[in-house]
Amino acid sequence: MNEYKKVFSKIGFNYLLLAMIPIFFQIIIANTIALWDINQLHNGNNQIIISSACNYILVLPIFIYLMRKIDSTDIDKKKLSIQTIAKYFCVALTLMWAGNLIGLGITALIGHATTIEIINPIEHLIQNTNIYVNAIIVVLLAPIFEELFFRKLLIDRTIKYGAKLSILLSALLFALFHGNLNQFFYAFFIGGFFAYVYIKTGNIKYSIVLHGFVNFLGSVVSVFVTSSAQNLVKGMSMANTGDIAIIGGYALILAVAWIVGLIAILTNYNKIELNDSAREIFLEKPFSTVMINIGMICFIIFHIFKIIKSLNLI
Repeated sequence: MNEYKKVFSKIGFNYLLLAMIPIFFQIIIANTIALWDINQLHNGNNQIIISSACNYILVLPIFIYLMRKIDSTDIDKKKLSIQTIAKYFCVALTLMWAGNLIGLGITALIGHATTIEIINPIEHLIQNTNIYVNAIIVVLLAPIFEELFFRKLLIDRTIKYGAKLSILLSALLFALFHGNLNQFFYAFFIGGFFAYVYIKTGNIKYSIVLHGFVNFLGSVVSVFVTSSAQNLVKGMSMANTGDIAIIGGYALILAVAWIVGLIAILTNYNKIELNDSAREIFLEKPFSTVMINIGMICFIIFHIFKIIKSLNLI
């Protein structure tokens, strides 16, 4: 195995550990709580809090330690205007919408073909957690930690091999890490876009803010919209005016965002400048070097197994 394959193999193993170490923490915490009051483990809010603590807070110092063993490269910092941030938000929302449709469509086809009910993990999370707990974790914690894991710590160590390679790898690892088909495609699309934003700006705060806004609309605002839609279906006349306003406002925001995002994608696709020629290291066989190594193979197998399991096929 050449030296570059060893680097990407190490990255693969690090991200495999990022998925497995939290399981170890969850077992310890769950068993400790069970000794005190096992009923606490049946509470949806407690479950998501424990899961988030293990997946984000507890594993972060370990993952930073592992990734710091790989040489990193600083990225030049640039500021974005408010107008550009707004445009990027529309692009992210458009990519999420497109990816979400693909994921839902494929899982629906699989569910129809196998006659097996496939649970959407996002819907399950929203339905079983308190709105405030959901907001803190999905809108604040997840964007911060996931951008550190899949953009900052990863891209700083792979940008030397080229921006395109860094973006694709960030998108793929981020998508696979979600462990289900419902989220795979939109995680791939927005993961790649957030990687692009980080490379363009060298500042992780922009991708964190974009990530947080997307999650806020998709996981918090959508709760109120869904509730309003249910009220209308039930014919609750006292709430109809407010419900129509909520649904109409949400639909208007999405429509404007999608139009702006789609125009931005179509008009700027050929104008994207990644300055890939500035890369320090040229890989003769980039695919085999990055993906065909023991670390990445183990990471991919682990998460493909999770995806298959999420489809209730095993």
